[in-house]
Amino acid sequence: MDVALELCDHFFLDYTYAKVFPKTPLPTCAYTPLDAPNCISGVNGTVSAAVDGALHYDQLSQFGRDSIIRQTLSLTLLTYVGIHFLYFLAAGLSYHFIYDKRVMRHPRFLPNQLRMEIDSSMAAFGPLTLMTVPWFIADVRGWSKLYENVNDHSWFYFGFSILWFLLFTDFCIYWVHRIEHHPMFYKWLHKPHHKWLIPTPFASHAFHPLDGYLQSVPYHLFIFLFPLHKLLYLGLFGFVNVWSILIHDGDMRCGGFMEKIINGPSHHTLHHLYFTVNYGQYFTFSDRAFKSHREPRPELDPLNQVLENDAKEKEEKQGKKSI
Repeated sequence: MDVALELCDHFFLDYTYAKVFPKTPLPTCAYTPLDAPNCISGVNGTVSAAVDGALHYDQLSQFGRDSIIRQTLSLTLLTYVGIHFLYFLAAGLSYHFIYDKRVMRHPRFLPNQLRMEIDSSMAAFGPLTLMTVPWFIADVRGWSKLYENVNDHSWFYFGFSILWFLLFTDFCIYWVHRIEHHPMFYKWLHKPHHKWLIPTPFASHAFHPLDGYLQSVPYHLFIFLFPLHKLLYLGLFGFVNVWSILIHDGDMRCGGFMEKIINGPSHHTLHHLYFTVNYGQYFTFSDRAFKSHREPRPELDPLNQVLENDAKEKEEKQGKKSI
């Protein structure tokens, strides 16, 4: 996250902190061009530094970039805003362009469910952000194994680390998810997410905040155990959030070769319908190894019941007309 934080510092946070939490006293021309008279000289020992004709606003705030208070505030804001942006963008696109809205006529689709999914997600984002930020703080303060130069570990390791990240987190999430289905935890922790028997993409983050946090821990833990390139981590972190949305799109197309390996939307649709199958996040190997795999089949598609009900209604209407 230090890459994202550094970019935000450069483009707007340095200026924001200088304005909101200024040093006292500031140079009289702290927010004027450096070529203005007496601009580079400070007041009472406070100096506004100049490089290439631009003010270093980070030096004009009470909280410099290395301040843990500033880092906490910044990362909390960026995480909270970022999760909203990613959620509504990815879920909105999936809902409008992929999700088959006919399934919303399924008898197990709740009244006003779409609104409830969004409300549940919004309620979870605040607590989830507060639980997640300490991991980002630890990363930004240099306690993780993230690295900048690919040559530090080779291009081969760069490619391998993508697969290893997915395998490691998938295996961990499988067990976190399966344990959450234990009667000791299920009712109060994971059942809120299974309220959506016929989910939409907006149900992807509609969970108890602790549930969402526990299933995200493997993503954070990975970079403290294994080296990972900083930019690659940002990309993978974005990917896993989008993937969580996509597997809730209800697509039950079956029969593809990758279906044997990838735990996709068809598998996760069955998880919401039958509860004790297909706990995996990306792959099917853990479900197969620990006897919780259920193969998607066309006859299990919840859309079938919708089409059957539509056909019955059509027959009834035609019968009434003939009478």
